[in-house]
Amino acid sequence: MHERVASNDGLWILIAAPGIWAAHFMLSYVTGAVWCAKFAGTDGSLVQVRTAIAVYTVVAIAGIGLVGWSGFRHHRRGAEPAPHDADSPEDRDRFVGLATLLLAALSAVATVYSALAAVFIESCY
Repeated sequence: MHERVASNDGLWILIAAPGIWAAHFMLSYVTGAVWCAKFAGTDGSLVQVRTAIAVYTVVAIAGIGLVGWSGFRHHRRGAEPAPHDADSPEDRDRFVGLATLLLAALSAVATVYSALAAVFIESCY
């Protein structure tokens, strides 16, 4: 009889890293849009926006890193060699862990790319 190895995370852990990236993307662009529309004008400085986006990025990368680490831990459970393709709860948990790890890596890259907009845009114009 197989005992359930997976924690109570279920499949929700799969969308955690892309959710963090989406929140970072939204916060970054809303911050820039509100700053330019309400405070800086078309030729205003973006120093404060860049600082805010840098903070958002550090927090997002840390959160994505924690989700990725959790996925890695789930993927590496047990002593059975890869591939983990048996129809068992343990192998399903390892698959979800691997998928979580890969989505976390993709989300980290996407977060960095969306933060690069703050580096290259020089003014609200």
